[in-house]
Amino acid sequence: MKKILPISGTWFDFFHCNPYEGDYWNATTSLFSSRDWEKKIGEMARAGMDSFLLLSVALHGKSFYPSQVIKQQWNLDCHDPIEAVLTASDRLNAKLYMGLGFFTTPAFHDFSDNSASGLRTAVAEELVARYGTHPSFAGWYLPVEAGIQGHYPDGYISYVNKLTDQCKRLGPHQVIIAPYGARSIVFDEQFTDEVRAIDADFIAYQDEIGVARTTFEQVDETFRRLREVHDRVGKPLWADMEIFQFQGKVLIPAPFERVRRQLEILSAHVEKILCYQYLGMMNEPGSPVHAGHETSVQLYQDYRNYSIENKLCDCIKNAGTMI
Repeated sequence: MKKILPISGTWFDFFHCNPYEGDYWNATTSLFSSRDWEKKIGEMARAGMDSFLLLSVALHGKSFYPSQVIKQQWNLDCHDPIEAVLTASDRLNAKLYMGLGFFTTPAFHDFSDNSASGLRTAVAEELVARYGTHPSFAGWYLPVEAGIQGHYPDGYISYVNKLTDQCKRLGPHQVIIAPYGARSIVFDEQFTDEVRAIDADFIAYQDEIGVARTTFEQVDETFRRLREVHDRVGKPLWADMEIFQFQGKVLIPAPFERVRRQLEILSAHVEKILCYQYLGMMNEPGSPVHAGHETSVQLYQDYRNYSIENKLCDCIKNAGTMI
């Protein structure tokens, strides 16, 4: 049996793109100082995470950092939270990926919207100019995701490849995508050719357990077959594991027994497990930067205990003393 993998990366946001889903942490993180963001990154590192994916650097026409490209800025207590999380990630030898999308309203625009192309390029150039000296600035996450329906939708691969090429011209940065709808994949030569054609460095397929669109058995079979495809084309296979459940329209932590089962299934097939998402779904007991539902502490403790029992925590390197 393959060794259980740790959750070694997570998405996070400065203000969640869906206002209902982020009800339990949006108001809190809006008040975070630079030091608070550094503490939260350190907390995530103590949980064994070395890769942080910022969902977006701007939202609804306003940036989360001092930008000359997007003139309006969110009214957060921290004037430049990107600088704060990069500074913390530098100290921890972690990797941070910038979300390049969701800039305008509606946030979930079609990837075929060419009007957003110039803005993405300008923002990427500005981010590299402003933050490119940070060693933790590892690359990009493309948040306008593909909804797979048997195969990748028309136009998606060209969108990814064009943006990936633009990003790599700015520096030696990696690109991550996280498509949904994997349960519907038709595993034929067309799909294999599509995966081969994608220029992004890492594909982290959403497991969709949190949104209740699939079953454990379907996830196991889907990722088994994805493993075969990715081996054929010589590409790594990552997972985007959903650690939430819904309380109405709001995200709250899932019970650990469910998360444990997800970990066991995905570990058999992938090289790396990212989660959606630590922020709001997990908190250290007594955390001075608690953000999220009260049951987030229980999920943290249960996962932490499981990690220790199963020796998943080898990657943690004095994170507690570094932040």
